[in-house]
Amino acid sequence: MRIIAAQDFDAYWSQTIGSTGSAAETGLDRVDETVRDIIAKVRSGGDRALRDYAARFDRSSPEHLKVSPAEARHALEELEKADSELTAALRLASDHIRRFAELQKKQFADFETELEPGLFTGQRCIPVERAAVYVPAGRFPLISTVLMGVIPAKVAGVAEVVLLSPPLEDGKPDRRILAAAALAGADRIFATGGAQAIAAAAFGTESVPRCDVIVGPGNKYVAAAKLILFGQVGIDFVAGPTDVLIIADGDAEPELIAADLLAQAEHDPDARARLLVPDRAMADRVTAALEKQLGTLSTAETARASLDAGGLIVIYTSMDEAVRIANTIAPEHLELHLKKAEAIIPRLRNYGSLFAGALAAEVLGDYSAGINHTLPTSGSARFTGGLSVRHFIKTVTSLRCAPGAGFEASRRAAAVIARAEGLDAHRRSAESRVKMER
Repeated sequence: MRIIAAQDFDAYWSQTIGSTGSAAETGLDRVDETVRDIIAKVRSGGDRALRDYAARFDRSSPEHLKVSPAEARHALEELEKADSELTAALRLASDHIRRFAELQKKQFADFETELEPGLFTGQRCIPVERAAVYVPAGRFPLISTVLMGVIPAKVAGVAEVVLLSPPLEDGKPDRRILAAAALAGADRIFATGGAQAIAAAAFGTESVPRCDVIVGPGNKYVAAAKLILFGQVGIDFVAGPTDVLIIADGDAEPELIAADLLAQAEHDPDARARLLVPDRAMADRVTAALEKQLGTLSTAETARASLDAGGLIVIYTSMDEAVRIANTIAPEHLELHLKKAEAIIPRLRNYGSLFAGALAAEVLGDYSAGINHTLPTSGSARFTGGLSVRHFIKTVTSLRCAPGAGFEASRRAAAVIARAEGLDAHRRSAESRVKMER
């Protein structure tokens, strides 16, 4: 990992991130043309195009894309018998995710209020009709992503939740993904992956229904497809390389820090593991712990490639400096290995999820604690949060009027503003109601 002083951070950040921008960092600029071609072919060719791309990119090209709910339930029964420990863990995680999502749902309330006499304003929170959850199954089958996507959608009240995941050799998604889909309550399942799956959900094919929202992580082709199709369909956000930032003090445990950095780095060589420490001695202790743990890690090759490519340790001189750097990086995951973590939390503004204290390992958020693991990357935590119930709910507004002083004042103001903007029909629309309010 590269080690720099805090005074050199701004120059480093400008050179490595600021000068390239998020599109280049995620590699979307290099796949744009390919993805646009895939989208066009799926839009015109439907299921036939999905099968053609499956033959090129996936482990099989199934004749039938749809997987029956009965098969998913059977996969769950199989998993219960073959690996009861995993099934129990998935059930516990599902319960936590559902309970957390239900608390989120309570924050979305319908209301109508009379702002002033005769002026009634309100809102309704309406779930989308159909949502797609994309679940990758490349180097690692992301079983947990099924729960993280499907459960909040169901809690939000989505009428139909569609799961999309690439086929394996048997023409079906990974059996554990199917089991998780049954557990989470997915309504329909299709064996299709990659950018072509995103296009199918955006436009619809003979088998895959058109969806209103598509959520879930994926490779740069999936991310590019979501970016291109945003507007045609709603999305959660465009995911780039996963990342973690840890702020540690002098009393933190180097072994725990190293373990958490490696948990991020093992995702892929583009993953970014970063650390803020108060002195060079702590930086050296963490580096030594990393080397020791890499020696026994089955994913060491990938983790080392990640650390060599973008691993970073910054030595800060004050907590104010550490907070400023953290807010600049806007990490996907922010861990605080600090004795007094609560003291700086109010000043931390930009992160996907916060993990306060050494016990709060980011891996718990990944899997089982209840919070969502689909989070903003590439600095997008500056303007958005992670996947939640809100991504499946439309907050729509309403206006109802009755004769009264508030209505009359609002009507007059509308006419005045319309006149200033030069929109004469708008002015007339407002003024035409002058007699109706009496």
